[in-house]
Amino acid sequence: MTDLATDRPSTSDLSPDRDGAARSDGTAGGTGWSERRWVLVTAEIVVSVVAALGFTLLCRHISVNPLNRIGQVSGLAKIQQYAALVGLPILAVLVYTAYRGGLRRHRLTQRLVCAALAGLATGVVAGGVVVALRGTPWPLGGQEGDPSQLVDMATSMMHDKGLPGVYPPLFPAAVALWSELHYGGVGGAGFALHDLQIICSALVGPMSYLAWRLVLRPFWALAIAVPSALVFLDPIRPYSHVTMIVLVPLLAACLRELRRVGELPTRSALLRGLGFGVIFGVLFLWYSGWYLWSAPGVFLLTLFVFPWRRGREAVRRGLLFLAATVVTAAAIGSPLLYQILKLGADTPDRYAYIVNYVDPAYVLGWMSDRNGDLTYHNWPQAGELAGQTGFAIMLITAVGIGVGLGLRNIVVRTAAAVLAGAWLLRFYFASHMAHSQMVQLYPRTTWIIMYCLLILAVVGLMAGLERGTGWLERTLRSAGRTAEGPAIPRRVTQQLAAGLVCALALFATMGASWSVDRYMPQAETTNSMGLDAWRAHTIKKKDGTCPKFSPVAKCADIITKDWKPTPDDKKFIWCANVRTEDWPAVCGREAPWLKEQK
Repeated sequence: MTDLATDRPSTSDLSPDRDGAARSDGTAGGTGWSERRWVLVTAEIVVSVVAALGFTLLCRHISVNPLNRIGQVSGLAKIQQYAALVGLPILAVLVYTAYRGGLRRHRLTQRLVCAALAGLATGVVAGGVVVALRGTPWPLGGQEGDPSQLVDMATSMMHDKGLPGVYPPLFPAAVALWSELHYGGVGGAGFALHDLQIICSALVGPMSYLAWRLVLRPFWALAIAVPSALVFLDPIRPYSHVTMIVLVPLLAACLRELRRVGELPTRSALLRGLGFGVIFGVLFLWYSGWYLWSAPGVFLLTLFVFPWRRGREAVRRGLLFLAATVVTAAAIGSPLLYQILKLGADTPDRYAYIVNYVDPAYVLGWMSDRNGDLTYHNWPQAGELAGQTGFAIMLITAVGIGVGLGLRNIVVRTAAAVLAGAWLLRFYFASHMAHSQMVQLYPRTTWIIMYCLLILAVVGLMAGLERGTGWLERTLRSAGRTAEGPAIPRRVTQQLAAGLVCALALFATMGASWSVDRYMPQAETTNSMGLDAWRAHTIKKKDGTCPKFSPVAKCADIITKDWKPTPDDKKFIWCANVRTEDWPAVCGREAPWLKEQK
């Protein structure tokens, strides 16, 4: 069948030219160093990471005042100029090899170009954060909200005061370590968070692409990695969403190994189980929330893909693989698992905001508590067909194609299982919210549900294309109109793939610019996502002076304190994004500060 982005080894060193004549592919006979698997994998990793971090460093040379809109627009334009200067030559090489290069050379070029574009996509976002924070050493959020909690957790760790309750400890530990290495330890956690927000944001694209390369070919991996990275990346907490993005393809890869474990030697099954266990354990400590939403569906899917009927030896190796994976992951994640079992019941989530007030069946958009002028009355806007937009209808149609034509694909099964489990948990917690007075973070299922829908839609396009070309090949052969071989010439396939990669690159630059623009500094009064960058410019630097572009005359002092758990003494949902007079209509009670005044 025709694949838009295949990385299978070629069966011939010759490829047809435009006129059908065979010509040299540009490689010598046999297996050269450029065809060795470890070389190709290493090359993709290096190219993607270098593209992401290199572009981020390049954006440090953008000299604008990020506190006024003209400076912000100029900064956004400069980022796009840099992206064009870097990206256009890369795309030109891809298109050239699609038309003039040999098959093997084009495949190698395609792999490296897709890896580079994945890195550039989030490199643009990280570069935008560099521009937004130009002149201040503080992170997005400053000393408020979640960034404040992360800084306090890191400070506690530097004071050897243990783990931060039920919160995943690995990222605060990374902040503490970076502070020790670069900012003198205690007192430097805020500056360390500034650096890690940018670095981790840049690496979301490479991590997403490389995770999907475990189960998909370059083009299709890029087709999922770029949209998901740009839609879900939150530079304030990049560690959270990258865990979700890489967890789903890792689960698919793990279940694929389980399904074929009977074909593996015992030693190989054990080592692969240990490898997956290490990865899952580290990701759990990095951010654990996505494991809860994924668990129900993945548990049931594991029972279905387990090789029950492939003989006693396959069952034995399957159990060994699962035991190695689960035990290793649990051992690595045991510090957090202990904290969850010990303190989980005492740390309920009672914080509600705009997404808690809208129809819980809406899962194709997200609004943070930085909602500006929007309320649940005017967001989300209703679409044309039963409230669903054109995008929603097209996405759902592609999902149906993916489930209908690609259900044998382990990626489809994994995404569908995760989606179903998260969907049920979402409505379970939402339906109990009024009685339990707990939110339990159920709005976060919006991200993982939408992510799974995007996965199913892309795989649906892939399955439809492969089924369609396969049907065309069989039809033409039965009619005697073509010999054995692809119905669509490989050269045409290469050219089409190159054009679609260019389209993805254009989407990446536009989408990344949209993402960056949301985080450009905006004053507190706007209650927009830009206020987190604005706050970073209102805190004193280490030498006691205000940042270069500070919008306030008197900057806030640096606060250094240890993290302390917030006691659950309210016992009711706290309704954010609600005016005082609207509390009875939204929350069913008076605003608590009115009672205190009385």
